[in-house]
Amino acid sequence: MNEANSNNTTNTHNNTEHHCPQCGKSNAPTLPEDQIDEFVNMMQVYEGAMYEISTKLEILDSEFQVRFSHDPIHHMERRLKSVHSIFEKLQRRHLDISTRSIRDNLFDVAGIRVICNYRDDVYSVAQYLSKQTDIQVLQVKDYIKNPKQNGYRSLHVIYAVPVFLSSGAHYTPVEVQFRTIAMDYWASLEHALRYKAGLPDAKLAEHSQTLLDCARSLQNIEAQMQGIHRDINGAPRVEEAPNSRV
Repeated sequence: MNEANSNNTTNTHNNTEHHCPQCGKSNAPTLPEDQIDEFVNMMQVYEGAMYEISTKLEILDSEFQVRFSHDPIHHMERRLKSVHSIFEKLQRRHLDISTRSIRDNLFDVAGIRVICNYRDDVYSVAQYLSKQTDIQVLQVKDYIKNPKQNGYRSLHVIYAVPVFLSSGAHYTPVEVQFRTIAMDYWASLEHALRYKAGLPDAKLAEHSQTLLDCARSLQNIEAQMQGIHRDINGAPRVEEAPNSRV
């Protein structure tokens, strides 16, 4: 398994400026002064939760290599939402800009993208992680079985994991997106088309339709390759997402 940190991955120890809740444009929303220290501490907890989950995933991947001679996770990407993204999301939902509002309403401050080789791997890894006794499954959205209208496919699971501090255990949410390599490169191109292309509407619509057709083709190709993989390796059929469990 290769591990990659996305460009938005942050480190509260080495990049404290990124977590400064008063940084950014002068007209951007900011936290009350008396909540700044609490915000910095809160982001450290989110980062700890993110690393707790990624460590569990690394251990699962290593176990699969030893027991089954199969590496289900191709690579992982970790990221913390930037201060600007957090405040912008709260503002878009007409919610208070406060640490309590972040805790109560945002469950994707910490995120991990898990890129797997096959669709069976997606469900296997998600299921095994969900069965660990110290983890809570808060929410499951299966966009593999129920793709979005634009063709997007991925399995989104929000886990809560305990982060142990001097004050005790703090269960903290982490959004994990499980997808195959094909789903990932499709999603990367679709994201670039939506947010970076700057194309005329007609060309945008044309490419969007082409990507939708590609998503359907990739789904069929992946199913065929998955079948070959099962025959070669005797891999079990795993097609169920975790159930929410708190």
